[in-house]
Amino acid sequence: MKKSQILVLILGVSMIAVLYSLPRIVVDNEEGNTEITDDKTSSRDSGVEIHDSPMDAGDRSILKELLTDLETEDDKGKVSKLSDEIASLYIKAGKFDSAAYIFDLVAVKLETSESWEKAGAAYYEAYTFALDQEKVSLLAEKTRTYLGKVLEKDPKRLDLKTKMAMTYVSSANPMQGITMLREVLEEDPTNEDGLFNMGVLSMQSGQYKRAGERFEELVKHHPNNVEGQFYLGVSYFESKQNNKAKQQFELVESMSKDPMVLASVESYLERL
Repeated sequence: MKKSQILVLILGVSMIAVLYSLPRIVVDNEEGNTEITDDKTSSRDSGVEIHDSPMDAGDRSILKELLTDLETEDDKGKVSKLSDEIASLYIKAGKFDSAAYIFDLVAVKLETSESWEKAGAAYYEAYTFALDQEKVSLLAEKTRTYLGKVLEKDPKRLDLKTKMAMTYVSSANPMQGITMLREVLEEDPTNEDGLFNMGVLSMQSGQYKRAGERFEELVKHHPNNVEGQFYLGVSYFESKQNNKAKQQFELVESMSKDPMVLASVESYLERL
């Protein structure tokens, strides 16, 4: 979830949009049990929908022409290129669901693994930014439909499996997502997305010690994962390991130039 796949609200800093709207699941307790608590409170209940973002007048004019071309084009190669150009304009304007819809139309027309993956990835991106719960469910279902098609042909795509897993975690069947993430880590114990997402879910359920273990494993094998380094610091902070937290946040300061990350790090350091 990188990237944005995954923005989290900590001290008002958005780094993984879905985190605190997920069901509260005990994913990794020492007894190996799993508990689910229904928590309907969601950060998606407020704010403006992403797709309502304004679009530059010049881009809107270009978009209109490209959409006309896409409607009349039959050459598959040109259709794919046009969809990329159209989607990039939508993404530039923050209209992630519109970009996904374009890739969806093309996937129906082309019926190729590449077109399915583009549509699934775009729907996942839109899913991570969606605010309305009904839209979240729809985008998650679309993500699973298209990425599932790719996985049927190539079951080794663990990167796609982790995306599908995270859409299940926020659904009516969250344990299916947890099971999928565990399967990813059984097949690849150092998988970057698998470790990151399991750490995030442990944090969300208040299992900060276990989250710290997940993030320690993550940064051991993927030291340049800034989000993982940051959440390791948060896990230390929340589990009262203040010395480790201080050292970790100072490390993140040396790694990142992102003003939002640095502002959040500074806030934590002030509280230590």
